[in-house]
Amino acid sequence: MSDAGSPPPSNSPEAIDAVPLRHPWRWVAAAVIIVVVGLFLYGAATNPAYGWSTFTKYLFNERILLGVANTLQLTVYSMVIGIVLGVILTIMRLSDNAVLSSVAWVFLWVFRGTPVYVQLAFWGLMPTIYQKIQLGVPFGPTFFHIDLQNLSFPFALAVIGLALNEAAYMAEIVRAGITSVPEGQLEASTALGMSWGLAMRRTVLPQAMRVIIPPTGNEVISLLKTTSLVTAVPYAFDLYSIATREIAARIFEPVPLLLVAATWYLIITSVLMVGQFYLERYFSRGASRKLSPKQLEALAKAQMGTGA
Repeated sequence: MSDAGSPPPSNSPEAIDAVPLRHPWRWVAAAVIIVVVGLFLYGAATNPAYGWSTFTKYLFNERILLGVANTLQLTVYSMVIGIVLGVILTIMRLSDNAVLSSVAWVFLWVFRGTPVYVQLAFWGLMPTIYQKIQLGVPFGPTFFHIDLQNLSFPFALAVIGLALNEAAYMAEIVRAGITSVPEGQLEASTALGMSWGLAMRRTVLPQAMRVIIPPTGNEVISLLKTTSLVTAVPYAFDLYSIATREIAARIFEPVPLLLVAATWYLIITSVLMVGQFYLERYFSRGASRKLSPKQLEALAKAQMGTGA
């Protein structure tokens, strides 16, 4: 029997004095990696084949900066169009209408199943395949007529090709995000009087964004690098084309110009990764993978009970 003045016994589990395991081989592996990286950097810095003087000369060249601007435009325009079309395809895919869902499925099958370079090459050949576009009454007057062979719009064709390919992947990303939210959330919102669209905006999409944002950020970064394939259209004013086909072919030094292009891709990708990090943190508010103190206490009690 405890004394009247003694404090009541605590129900919290005793702290565990954990001793971390020692891993000496980790330090050995880290030392080996540091030595190998150091030797590579020293060799690259002293190797004249890299042409570091040419690299510094053309890193901020006007033509290179023009290529950076054009690459960013290709990425932004294609991604915006791809997201919009991806949402539309997701709605069609989830529709009860068999025609709409079938059309969306065929679109995804074609654009996800063929290489993007082949798709861009086909878009570049569109003025040859469809030389003229006419709109009018069959066997009657023509109201609209365009001669595609007389037009030069490789930038627009590059954007269209990249956007349609991106839409196929964004449709699956958005669909995965929406289906990750329990159906009861939408049913409860509609039961409270919300319309389907309002319930999607207020209830489903905010929760789905936790699933949508990470792969979408990866798609933006991937699309940025995919713009180097627009030479298939052909569009020759992106970063890769200007660095390799225009400047490197003129001065006969491909290695330093490839390093210039790679550096700018890495800079832009790093900025996009920082933006992705903050977006993920914003939409993951309220969700935590760490256990709360009450959950830790309940877990400790359960383990003590099973071990008794």
